[in-house]
Amino acid sequence: MIKPLLDRMLGRKPRLSVLMVCSGNICRSPTAQAVLEKRLAELGLDKQVLVDSAGLESFHVGEPPDKRSQNHAAQRGYDLSRQRARRFERADFARFDLVLAMDQGHLASLRKRCPAELQGRLALLLGDADVPDPFYGGPSGFDRVLDLIEPRCAQLAGELAERLKSPGA
Repeated sequence: MIKPLLDRMLGRKPRLSVLMVCSGNICRSPTAQAVLEKRLAELGLDKQVLVDSAGLESFHVGEPPDKRSQNHAAQRGYDLSRQRARRFERADFARFDLVLAMDQGHLASLRKRCPAELQGRLALLLGDADVPDPFYGGPSGFDRVLDLIEPRCAQLAGELAERLKSPGA
């Protein structure tokens, strides 16, 4: 989180920004953040696209992602250890070009809070499906989250690359 702040202070603002949102910002959204960041880095776009995550609730503010999320992500080459949970802020609607919810409940909550002129920035990460919450389940739930997020983030990275090629980005 410090690097994007330093970049902004030095005038190197990313051209696009994406915020992943779930309940507490300790399982799904930090996983999605790490996966998308890695996909963007592989395309050489990590300096052009800021990726962050937040939770709708404040239960875990300041905490690292759930150890199970960290462990399952690490097995696939993603590092969540430097992330810390934060609560979604109203200003995030204007700060981010895309605000991607992990499930329908999150999207509904965001839609209620979002100013009308920024509603177009809101969507479900998976388009028409939910990323299931693995928090209360077993290890397979964390693998399932990754199985769903990985292909979508690869696709999203490609979409962002195309958007960056257009003159208006």
